[in-house]
Amino acid sequence: MNKEEYEKHKPFAGEKKPSMLRRRVGHDYESRRMYLITMTVEGRIPLLGRLVGRSDAPEGSAEWPHVELSELGRAVEYEWMNVTRYHPEVSVVALQIMPDHLHGIFFVHEHMPQHLGHIIKGFKASTNKHYRRLVLGVDSAATASQQRRPGERRDRSLDNRLHGMLWSLGYNDHILSGKGELQRWVTYLHENPLRLTIKHEHPDLFRVRFGINVAGQTYAAIGNRFLLQNPQKLQVQCSRSLTDEQIQEKVAFFLAKERQGAILVSPAISKGEQAIMRAALDAHLPLIFLTPWGFNAFSKPGHQYFNACAEGRLLILAPWEHQNQRIPLTREVCLALNGMTKSICER
Repeated sequence: MNKEEYEKHKPFAGEKKPSMLRRRVGHDYESRRMYLITMTVEGRIPLLGRLVGRSDAPEGSAEWPHVELSELGRAVEYEWMNVTRYHPEVSVVALQIMPDHLHGIFFVHEHMPQHLGHIIKGFKASTNKHYRRLVLGVDSAATASQQRRPGERRDRSLDNRLHGMLWSLGYNDHILSGKGELQRWVTYLHENPLRLTIKHEHPDLFRVRFGINVAGQTYAAIGNRFLLQNPQKLQVQCSRSLTDEQIQEKVAFFLAKERQGAILVSPAISKGEQAIMRAALDAHLPLIFLTPWGFNAFSKPGHQYFNACAEGRLLILAPWEHQNQRIPLTREVCLALNGMTKSICER
């Protein structure tokens, strides 16, 4: 949908709900671009394989975390890797199949005659056939419950596993837009089994907790909530006008305080605050980080925070609900976050 059509229909769309399945308004999904696609199995049932290995195993060894694909998972892999048979204008860059979802990278190297969604639709149709055969034990393209008169629309409210639908409705896409982003995508896919193994080994540290009340403010939280019990919490707040030399002095000051037992608390808004929190993270010191971006039930810490979370030295607090679009960091938002930080430290 282009922006003109979007604005025309917007008044009739109702309340906009958080979703990661929307397409980018105004983007040409037939053009030459790279896409990171994520699709989940309906009900997040682990039908595609099982996770094996240990997080402390040497990379490349037999015990390095990986997914042993089921017969259905191998069929899904085959269909994804062979998309180019039907769409020669598309190349497969990478694929990571997890027990209940997949991540794949497509390179559309020339203009396509149809929307990217057409490729995903065809892939889903092919893998649904394997699902019906391997899991449901039927070969027909439709069960009796799907039989309907010509022109009659299917009632999706009646959807369940018996309808032979392997995937959840829709899919998530990221569009390559920056230098170095492709390598980050490939690394993310490669390390996905490792991250899931770490989460399984430390479930409480990665489970999103909602309704955490701290100093009168309610948060969603990921990480080690016991950090809040430390009696010495220190707010990190720096002026935007600090020079690089002054920032380094602040870094040295706060790291010294941490090594004496304090825990740093900050939303890391200014350049100086970001430098301090990054230095503490690199030094493997504990942190409490406030983020304006809300969590949903499947949220997880970003790549740079993952190990810190697994080691119990990080707590991320989100005071606002999850939204599909990131809220702008206005002066009011920054002041509110700094006020919450102060309240946490005085608690």
